[in-house]
Amino acid sequence: MTKTRTLCVAALLALTAMGASAQILIGQTAGMTGSVAASVNETIGGAQLVIDAANAQGGIHGEKIEVIRMDDAFDVKRAGDNARVLIEDKKVVALFMSRGTPHSQAIIPWLDKNEVALIGPSTGAMVLHKPLQKHVFNVRATYQREAEKAVQHLLTIGLTRIAVVYVTDSFGKDALEGAMTGFTKGKATPTVTIPADRDKPDYTAIVPAIKDANAQAVLWIGSGVAVVDGIKALRASGSAAQVVTLSNNASSGFIKQLGDASRGVIVTQVFPNERSLGQPMVKEALTLAKAKGQAELSPAALEGFASAKVLVEALRRAGPRPTRAKVLAALEGIRSYDLGGGLEVSYTPQDHSGIDFADLAIISDGRFKR
Repeated sequence: MTKTRTLCVAALLALTAMGASAQILIGQTAGMTGSVAASVNETIGGAQLVIDAANAQGGIHGEKIEVIRMDDAFDVKRAGDNARVLIEDKKVVALFMSRGTPHSQAIIPWLDKNEVALIGPSTGAMVLHKPLQKHVFNVRATYQREAEKAVQHLLTIGLTRIAVVYVTDSFGKDALEGAMTGFTKGKATPTVTIPADRDKPDYTAIVPAIKDANAQAVLWIGSGVAVVDGIKALRASGSAAQVVTLSNNASSGFIKQLGDASRGVIVTQVFPNERSLGQPMVKEALTLAKAKGQAELSPAALEGFASAKVLVEALRRAGPRPTRAKVLAALEGIRSYDLGGGLEVSYTPQDHSGIDFADLAIISDGRFKR
């Protein structure tokens, strides 16, 4: 009797262990609260559409995907600390969709130490592209490409007195470099370049500098609430300068936070129009969203959706019970993976860049219009 009971207990423990391990653990650290929470949570919502759909079909090779999410409140140190916990304590097989340039840089030492991939960081920083970061696999286009396109657009429509406000961190300096490329190609120079603190911008100095320069347009390089408050301060001063900001602010939450100040603001985009039903990836995403009772997508949600498609594809290619090494090998083996409608992602051991796509959208009637 005792022997039979012992065998039953052992069998139960074995089954429990199998059940516990029959999940693929993915880690994510991002600012789910704080200044960029609106767009971060929209990217998470878009990613979850893909993950939930894969799990509903039995998972990947019979294993469900579980994303362990940790809030870093858009704090660089917390992002690095969270990455260590996820990698070394939680034993995730990959990290996914970090947010912020310096934040993603703080994660890289833990990736390199433990040979773990970071898939689809929600930043277009060139520093994550060149020189090659062995464990970072980008999906979205670069900020430099966006900023260059924004400046070229303003010059093309005849706005030559352009101010540039840029946050004084690695993200701001990176995007500023792209903007300067745009000025150089357009044989122009910015009217004024104004540095801004990431956490506490001094609008009492920034706004007068824009007005004193008699700027017709402002390229505002920053994130979330810091840009929202800056635009509101600019409008309160009476300035009607055209404002352009980058795709890290391409979210419905950003528009809502701007309120009446949103009309006419241009936001660069790194994915197709989220209401283009003829675009296969957009159609797929919207179908899954409507099944969950969501009437529409945002650009941020579409970014999360695209990144999650790459994640799921890598896990499929990694085979049953994926390891960190298998996921890395699977990612570097991806060639011309079509996310839908010709949006292709390819990786090689020498190149971990993502989709080379950049566009512009203007906020009108509380929505992005192209």
